[in-house]
Amino acid sequence: MPELPEVETVRKGLISLVKGKEIKRVDVLWPRIIESPEVDLFRSQLIGEQILDVDRRGKYLIFRLTHYDMVSHLRMEGKYEFFPEAKPLDKHSHVRFVFTDDSELLYNDVRKFGRLSLIEKDTENQYKGIAQLGPEPTWEEFELDTFGKKLNRAHTKIKPLLLNQKVVTGLGNIYVDEALWESKIHPERAADSLSKEEIKALHQAIIEVISRAKAAGGTTIRSYLNALGEAGNFQQELHVYGQTGKPCPRCGTPIVKIKVAQRGTHFCPHCQKGR
Repeated sequence: MPELPEVETVRKGLISLVKGKEIKRVDVLWPRIIESPEVDLFRSQLIGEQILDVDRRGKYLIFRLTHYDMVSHLRMEGKYEFFPEAKPLDKHSHVRFVFTDDSELLYNDVRKFGRLSLIEKDTENQYKGIAQLGPEPTWEEFELDTFGKKLNRAHTKIKPLLLNQKVVTGLGNIYVDEALWESKIHPERAADSLSKEEIKALHQAIIEVISRAKAAGGTTIRSYLNALGEAGNFQQELHVYGQTGKPCPRCGTPIVKIKVAQRGTHFCPHCQKGR
């Protein structure tokens, strides 16, 4: 699943490719991709709309149009492909946006889990998927005191808690494993067992891991490509995720993979001791 750094990279690519373009026609080949409004209205309301900008909130893309906003969630394997001229569709192309200059933006999704919704302008914070999101993992928005209070009230394991988008948004399996390794915290530790020093280290690790991943264009695991058709490079900097059996970069102990809350989880049993 594309995580925050990957979605941010897609956003930047879309801006360079489709910002300023006017929509001439929309073809919907798999209607379930469209959440709202109903498909015919979705198609008709987009005709004549210009893409003014593309924003992001957590893992959601927000296309800023002339009279509406369009919210897009890529889910497991959704991706956008841009073509300067018409291209034959393949079986995984489910929505086609044709612009007045005859260039095209295709929404491609192998698993068909992604969703698109057309909403009133500047109402994304009322959209059901966005309304409950926690802060972005940045120094400006992700407050240490608030984060600490949430952890102190939680009796659950720290790994699944960090995957909860209400605590901090945009984290997925890859970056949670990396942040826990950097802060030397075992993924099965109870959140309310962390000391103030550990919470501070984790808070810093989350921000820094996400920042580095965004700078690298995200992580390519299997099928991720950004809107320019390019793979991310952060996989070259992964310390534990996908490194089962390899030596920990910090102490040399082989990296272990276990299941935590049904998610494959990578950690160093020496550096990240449990309690």
